[in-house]
Amino acid sequence: MVIRWQVLFTVFIALVFWGVLGLHGAISGFLGGMVNVVSSTFYAFIISHHKGYTAGGAIRTALRAEAIKIIVIIVPLWAVFAVYKEVNASAFIGVFIITVIIFSMALFVPDNTKNSK
Repeated sequence: MVIRWQVLFTVFIALVFWGVLGLHGAISGFLGGMVNVVSSTFYAFIISHHKGYTAGGAIRTALRAEAIKIIVIIVPLWAVFAVYKEVNASAFIGVFIITVIIFSMALFVPDNTKNSK
């Protein structure tokens, strides 16, 4: 659910940036949001495949997922700045930061999976 909100925000803001900042602003904003969408997807995949039932197992899984998420964030951030010469840094980093905040809001999203059965 939270990843869906990140994607929707990223697409929406990219369209807004296209009208305000032009094509490179839109691409920069889109890339900034997608860096976090991809890392959040990796995180969710790792957490959802947790098999341990101990507190220690849950903590190890959470730490592993967070470490992979950080790596998946750092590599694309570096790659965008290294490869995309026309990047609008403000748009790129701004959208990235907002999608990080959206991910942190997952704590406030109700879990309706029990009601959908």
